[in-house]
Amino acid sequence: MLAIGALALSACGGGDDDEVDAEELIEEAGTGAMEDFSAGDTFVATEPVTFTQLYRDHPNYPIQNDWRFLTYLEEEHNVTLETSNAPLSDWEDRRSLVIGAGDMPDFIPIFNPGDETQFVAGGSLLPVSDYLDLMPNLTEKIEAWELQGDFDGLYQADGKFYILPGIQEEPFYEYGIAVRWDLWEELGYDEPESWDEFADQLRGVQEAYPEMTPYSDRWELNATLNQAAAGFGTVGGWGFGDGMQYDESADEFVYAPTTDGFRDMVGYFAELVDEGLMDSETLTQDDDLAIQKFASGQSAAIFANDQEILNYRESIEEVGEEDWEVRLLPVPAGPEGNVVAGGRLWGGLVVNADVAEEDDFVALMQFLDWLYYSDEGLEYAKWGIEGETFERDGDQRVLDENIDINNLNPGAPEALNTDYGFHNGVWMLVHGSSVDLMNSMARDEVIEFREKMFEKEVQPVDPPRPLDDLELERASISQNALNEATNTNVAQFIAGNRSMDEWDDFLAELEGQGLDEYVELHNEAYQRAQEELGGVEDDLED
Repeated sequence: MLAIGALALSACGGGDDDEVDAEELIEEAGTGAMEDFSAGDTFVATEPVTFTQLYRDHPNYPIQNDWRFLTYLEEEHNVTLETSNAPLSDWEDRRSLVIGAGDMPDFIPIFNPGDETQFVAGGSLLPVSDYLDLMPNLTEKIEAWELQGDFDGLYQADGKFYILPGIQEEPFYEYGIAVRWDLWEELGYDEPESWDEFADQLRGVQEAYPEMTPYSDRWELNATLNQAAAGFGTVGGWGFGDGMQYDESADEFVYAPTTDGFRDMVGYFAELVDEGLMDSETLTQDDDLAIQKFASGQSAAIFANDQEILNYRESIEEVGEEDWEVRLLPVPAGPEGNVVAGGRLWGGLVVNADVAEEDDFVALMQFLDWLYYSDEGLEYAKWGIEGETFERDGDQRVLDENIDINNLNPGAPEALNTDYGFHNGVWMLVHGSSVDLMNSMARDEVIEFREKMFEKEVQPVDPPRPLDDLELERASISQNALNEATNTNVAQFIAGNRSMDEWDDFLAELEGQGLDEYVELHNEAYQRAQEELGGVEDDLED
């Protein structure tokens, strides 16, 4: 039996009264279940089964009932998926509605870790940590990929977790700085190793091209702050979350804006704006305007990911600048070193608690384990069917010439997602999870970019600090006020509307928003988790 990190992932539900005997479930099997299902086995239901799911319908590839993804599951795996469809634009509201109304299907994909917490108290979600014995592919990868620390963070205050996350063999890197590489080469610049060197390069661009604002960013700077934060020893932007970060030296959690690293990060970007190196409209302009500035030569740097950089190049071609070259640079190192954020869990899925009483429950868990966590299922979701949508050429997969995805076969009449249902984020959670699959469709420049990012030190994942229901309610009030105050003031500091000399005043304002009580609440939860879970590491060694 597998134990994970500081928490035993046994079939006993953490020692609660409502113990679950997974071995007995396996012996009883039930409708469609394979009696001997191990990691690496192909799941084929022993008789036809039907599972229901809420499907996020993306406008770029609207669902079709005759997708080969669905018909092949019926033909070769004895599994029929019945979907209730919700448009992308209404996804989160529909998801909450069906769960709250008690109309939840068997499972719902596209759930980010943490989103499930609000539904735990209502009893709608299956405590999947009780049933990991039914998921040999997942448990094998947890051990092989050393994901124990990541999974520790999923646990709720009751000692269980309720989400099956997307997992990664290595952190998935896609964001960096897109620059006009032709200008960088003209000025004799290499890829900047640090944020300070990047600032020096921007100064050089400004001197050579005084009519240009060298750096105009998008996503309201949230992507940039998210990626830069680890190098400053903090969190920020999209990764800010509840604002709490672990201080290992003090063995306690602190609110990130109270740290020197957070202040230094904000101060760095404020200085860029002050010197005219970064556009003061960065935190307010929409993405299209930022891209337009970059494509028209008003700026020379903008944050990007490995897909958006293609859009930048297309925009530049549309204005007729064929000689401009755009390159995606790795995230530079910060004062705390060449560090990137840790964490290898992505959005996953939740399971209806009621399915545990259904005859086909074991079959459902085996199917989900195969599709989302087995090597075969992961490849199926991404590439489709060997001999139909792709062939093998040695170690390489080659997409059928009539099918395109990710510009592998430009101009092909069909698309792997639109026409077949594969390469679909509903059933492919993390671009394939393994490094092999994540790189299997990537351009050479993307693989090179990721290899450079792999060289960086990965920031440790914070230890768990699950709050109980009452604590969550108390924390949410303070969190909303503190995060709103932080977002507002960070924007003012960076844009130059508030002097960095007033940073201590800003911290005093946070005190007035309940900062001390908020931090104390999280540290109490952290200490409780340490006391209640301390010593369970021994179970991992047994």
